[in-house]
Amino acid sequence: MIVTVTMCPMTHIVKGANTPVPTGSLRVAVCRRKVPGSPVVDVSALLLDATGKVRGDADLVFHNQPAHPSGAVRHLGTGDGVDQLAEWLELDLPRVEPAVQRVLVAASCDGGTFGAVPGLALQTVAGDGTIVAHYDVTDAAGETAFVLGEFYRRNGAWKFRAVGQGWESGLAGLATDFGIVVEEPVAAAPVPVMQTEVTKAAVAPIADAVPPSAYTPVPAPTPLGADFRPHTQSGRGNGVVSVDVPLPPGPVIVEARVRGDEWLLVETLNRRNKDEDTVFNTTLRDFHGRALVQPPRDRPLRMKVSYEDDWTISVLPLSAARPLGPQTLTGRGPDVVSYTGTMADVKVRFDGGADRDEWFVLNCHEAEHLDDLDEHDMLCNETGKLKQTVPVPDGPLLLVVEHGDGTWELTAKPLPVRDPSTGVKTGAYEGRGDRTITLRNPRPGRPALVQYDFPGAKADYSLEVKLVDEYGDEDEWLTGRQRGTRGTAVLFADGRAEQAVRVTCAGDWTLRLLPEEQAPLLTGPAEGRGSTVLRYQGPPTLMTVTRTSRGNDEHLSAWSLNHPYGKSAMIADTLGRRRPTLGPVWVDPGGTCFVTVRAAEDTKWRLEPAPIGAAPVLGARTPGGWYGVVRHTGPEAELVVVGTAMIHVFELDENLFPHRKLTASSGPYRISDSILHVRCLGEWTLELRP
Repeated sequence: MIVTVTMCPMTHIVKGANTPVPTGSLRVAVCRRKVPGSPVVDVSALLLDATGKVRGDADLVFHNQPAHPSGAVRHLGTGDGVDQLAEWLELDLPRVEPAVQRVLVAASCDGGTFGAVPGLALQTVAGDGTIVAHYDVTDAAGETAFVLGEFYRRNGAWKFRAVGQGWESGLAGLATDFGIVVEEPVAAAPVPVMQTEVTKAAVAPIADAVPPSAYTPVPAPTPLGADFRPHTQSGRGNGVVSVDVPLPPGPVIVEARVRGDEWLLVETLNRRNKDEDTVFNTTLRDFHGRALVQPPRDRPLRMKVSYEDDWTISVLPLSAARPLGPQTLTGRGPDVVSYTGTMADVKVRFDGGADRDEWFVLNCHEAEHLDDLDEHDMLCNETGKLKQTVPVPDGPLLLVVEHGDGTWELTAKPLPVRDPSTGVKTGAYEGRGDRTITLRNPRPGRPALVQYDFPGAKADYSLEVKLVDEYGDEDEWLTGRQRGTRGTAVLFADGRAEQAVRVTCAGDWTLRLLPEEQAPLLTGPAEGRGSTVLRYQGPPTLMTVTRTSRGNDEHLSAWSLNHPYGKSAMIADTLGRRRPTLGPVWVDPGGTCFVTVRAAEDTKWRLEPAPIGAAPVLGARTPGGWYGVVRHTGPEAELVVVGTAMIHVFELDENLFPHRKLTASSGPYRISDSILHVRCLGEWTLELRP
């Protein structure tokens, strides 16, 4: 597909000039001519507040941190045209946070100065492909860092200004002027360290616009990848297809057309010019099919064609994928389909092929994982006639039909869009499929309970909820294997006002926030089933944890968690056994203690508080197994640890918190009057020597 873009008269601007831009999705290319030996340009975006500085590390978007947490700015990578290179950014202006007043497009130069970068320009493209601004940099000299332009708010709308401000001090100098302290000289965008003050703004508007000059538009990326001119090659009999022009990063669509019903085999070739991966393998008559292929980054894409008659092979951009909309999409054989709607249920129909026993596979590739085609969700994998409904998450994504030598149908039924403010108002957050949401603490400064329900999910590691921090880093919080598909847990243990979580689940789910007072008070022995939370208001104590159900390999563990610092410590893990396990309940004297039980919903358990004296006293040889608590009440002595499996021994403080880990080896270790918590995957012996 060749895209012709007609340029409007007032889109070509000079340094200091400005122009309105549509308040929607924009793509920004920092372009340069492809000249061997010219410096490499790295592009970044800085989101600035009203004071002209970044608010934190996340406000710098570059190739190593390619997405802003708000989703408003993304670094898309490099587009490679015939004679141009372009670094692409994507701006979703409606998603820019109100505190952000300006978005700067900056660049640094690796291996030279900007005066040596040929054809340096910035181009802004609207969602419909219209070029809304083009700025040629004509006065670059010895600068090694540059602000090419900025998007800024004006009277409720957005405008773009061509800045053209350079720094000979490199990216470190540029970064310092916008509130970032760089600890050492850099040549590419750094991970910033924030400072508390900001220097004066570095840009001032000047000049009027001049008439446009001739230039070559660069290929704009679609939501799924960059466009490029399709490559088509025809032949007869066995042959080789070689795509000798550069392709943009990411996968491409390979399309094959043949006449007749001979056997067609298309395979990619590796570095040694030998067969690598199968693209097509079919005897379907008058075959016309498509497949997703990842071209090599360091050499041309080459494919071997085995066929006895005429054939045509085309290499297409992802924008050529057939779109799946509200109407039923029909196909025959392998194909690549794009879906850009909200999460939906997709009805899948397959006639089974000519003999009603053909193989049909449907895979889902989400946009953020297209750099690794092995990372996908298999939605269907059946032989013969098929009639199923499968869930898909929010687009953009690709649905890839593999094999499928027959007629198939896909129909997408988007799910009702829920009001995102409903969860904040009611405390119940509902969704379907993989989602990242922010839970709001109904009582900031205090913890809350989360009652979770994942109906239809499996109690294994395919179900998980992870905590997401402001940098996008994730920590495990809940898995189906450890906590089951429904139960209760503690959130906001440190009293924070909100917490982002990423849910991975194929079906419907509910997270309901409840006040901490709804956790039952633990005053004596307690029995229950599945994951739950109990409040404990007594002094530090010991507790026996016992699994009372008789299933095989049922997980059961208990933890003490204390507000206001949000710290937790393990009480006991039964390790799938029914053997009673003694463990310590750590209590922060200045806080609130919760005892959390982690188990699948069918796992039954019993908790029995016990006095400190219930722990056995260490003798010359004290045997035990798995998890347990022992005491040493005599004078200082040497301790030797012997275990049949991995073992850890912790020394507990007066509140029963594990403040010292002893076991880097078998010892000996010097211990005095103390309580020890043993955690082992098998049997153990503690030897005490005077």
